[in-house]
Amino acid sequence: MRPLTEPATDQAPADPAATDDMLATQPIGYWSGLAHTAVTRQLRDAMARIDVTQPQYWVLNRVNGGPAAPSREEVVTQLTPLADGPHEIARVIDQLIHRGWLRTDAGQRLQLTDAGEAARVRLRELVTELRGMVHEGISDEEYVAALKVLRRMVANVEGGRPPNAAPGAVPLGHARLPG
Repeated sequence: MRPLTEPATDQAPADPAATDDMLATQPIGYWSGLAHTAVTRQLRDAMARIDVTQPQYWVLNRVNGGPAAPSREEVVTQLTPLADGPHEIARVIDQLIHRGWLRTDAGQRLQLTDAGEAARVRLRELVTELRGMVHEGISDEEYVAALKVLRRMVANVEGGRPPNAAPGAVPLGHARLPG
C-alpha cells in the first residue's frame, strides 16, 4: 500500500439514509453493490417479461458485434467472465440455436438468424429504454465521471493502470494524482 499524504476519511457503516454531507464516509462496496443489484434486477425482470435472459442478450450482441462471425469457443471465452458459471454461456448458445435465433455455418461459426436479429434489435430497444430510466436526472458528464471514479478504484485495488491508459503510464497507486 502507498503511504497516505493526507489524513484518510473515516469509514462509516453503510447507511442508506446518509445525507449528502456524509457520503464521503460511506463504503463504496455497499453502494456499488446496491447499484449493481438494483440495475441488474430491473434489466433481468424486464427481459424475463419477454422470455429472454441477460446472458442471451450478451450472446446475441457478441455474435453480431464483430467483423467476422465468431466460433462457439470464442463466444464462450469472451463472455464466461460475465456469467454465473463456467458452463452458462455454452448452454445459452444451445438455447439460442434451439430457439432458432442462432445457427452455425459451414465453418462452425455462429450466425444470427433473421429471428435472432429481430430479437437483438428488440432487446437493444428495451435496454436503451431501461438505460434512459436508470440515467434519469444524470447528465452524460456525471455518468462518465462516476465510471472514471469506479474504474480508478478498481485499478487502485488491482494495482495496475486503468484501461485505455497510455503505454508506459505510471500504474495507479504509484503516483499521487491531484484531487
